[in-house]
Amino acid sequence: MSYDDKELEELRMRKLMELRKQLEAEEQRKKLEAEMEARRQAVLRGILTEKARERLANLKLVKPELAKAAEDAIIQLVQVGRLVPPVTDEQVKALLLELDSRTRRSFQIKFKRK
Repeated sequence: MSYDDKELEELRMRKLMELRKQLEAEEQRKKLEAEMEARRQAVLRGILTEKARERLANLKLVKPELAKAAEDAIIQLVQVGRLVPPVTDEQVKALLLELDSRTRRSFQIKFKRK
């Protein structure tokens, strides 16, 4: 092996180690996210009624960002005492309507006639 071959092999090994570290970090991050989501779902199972959980599950299929915001809001409201478990479907509906009205943008279409 010439000097260039050794140097090239060393660069390849460094790159391989770097990629392995990145992969391990990504796997660790995904594992942590899955663990956090499992804890979230366990908390929600404890404070929501069956119908309320179904409603949020259906919403998560259509609008995952709104469902996550609703879940966060429910957990926070229960923690500060503004909602008392079990949180019913009607309470979830009211919260979703409030969140939707806050995030909904209104559009006006104006026609300019010549």
